[in-house]
Amino acid sequence: MRKVIVSASTEYAVLIGRGLLAQLGTEVAKRIRPCKAAVITDTTVEKLYAEQAEQSLAAAGFTTCRFSYPAGEGSKHIGTLSDMLEFLAEQEITRQDIIIALGGGVVGDLTGFGASTYLRGIDFIQVPTTLLAQVDSSVGGKTGVDFLQYKNMVGAFHQPRLVYMNMSTLQSLPNREFTCGMGEILKTGLICDEEFFRFVCKNQPEISKLDLSMLSRMIRRCCEIKAGVVERDPKEQGERALLNLGHTVGHAVEKMKNFQLLHGQCVGVGLIAAAYLSMQRGLLTEEEYEEIRKGCHSYNLPLSVDSLNAGDVLAATKKDKKMEAGHIKFILMDGIGKSFIDKTVTDEELLQAIREILI
Repeated sequence: MRKVIVSASTEYAVLIGRGLLAQLGTEVAKRIRPCKAAVITDTTVEKLYAEQAEQSLAAAGFTTCRFSYPAGEGSKHIGTLSDMLEFLAEQEITRQDIIIALGGGVVGDLTGFGASTYLRGIDFIQVPTTLLAQVDSSVGGKTGVDFLQYKNMVGAFHQPRLVYMNMSTLQSLPNREFTCGMGEILKTGLICDEEFFRFVCKNQPEISKLDLSMLSRMIRRCCEIKAGVVERDPKEQGERALLNLGHTVGHAVEKMKNFQLLHGQCVGVGLIAAAYLSMQRGLLTEEEYEEIRKGCHSYNLPLSVDSLNAGDVLAATKKDKKMEAGHIKFILMDGIGKSFIDKTVTDEELLQAIREILI
């Protein structure tokens, strides 16, 4: 088992291993005395892992109850949150109890936000079952739901007590979901670790075959990078914004495509747009730009999208929560593995980058 320690507003462990779900209850009991554990999951993960997780918790002395909702981004809204909070109240969950987020990024974001608001805040544990959630959303304490046309607009920073990653759950992931996680992984390397980015690209055949030793190394490095950023900037007042590389255009495309593309796929498209803009400014060479495109393509991430208007995508970027005093905090690359925050990107520059990724 590999361990990464995150020290943000509180300190917690990120545990990474294979076949760990049976040990979930034991690890939770090391940190929280046996109490009532509310397992929050979606209908897809429920069929695969809910019973095993609950049996492990029960064996460690926890009393469990379960709330499940329809899987997908479409459930990430205030209505589902309200239903979850009603369930917690009906089950008489108290501040001495625990909430378990069992699932992908939507489950983690929704559950974490519910935990931050219920009784003004109770403890929760992340048990991410997708690659995207394991390398990104489960670490760092960002929680929230979509609101109207805005993605993750309503939320809170609420750190988990434990992040428990069972790599064996990745074997049940559809290829499209695995690809989604690779968008965030390539982004992580492009932000601050050139060697890691090239490691991921070079070892694509083994990683795509779910080689567990490769996955373990890759997931741990992503968690180490994110932990470092979160520790230095837990509430995104500065450096943490770098983690949004590819997200400005990516979130806009995600909304404009009505979530038909998965988040990580849209991040991949956003990386191409950010790389193109960086190249146009002379920050990336043409060879580096093509290297980034090749890396994304090797993991079947889309390099472009169809049926969208560049002006509409640009307008959608202006509704992003990362706007500051009317300016987009855009993340550019000064070479592979070196990113920075820029507030001077013009609409025309952004339009050119958007046109680059439209068919």
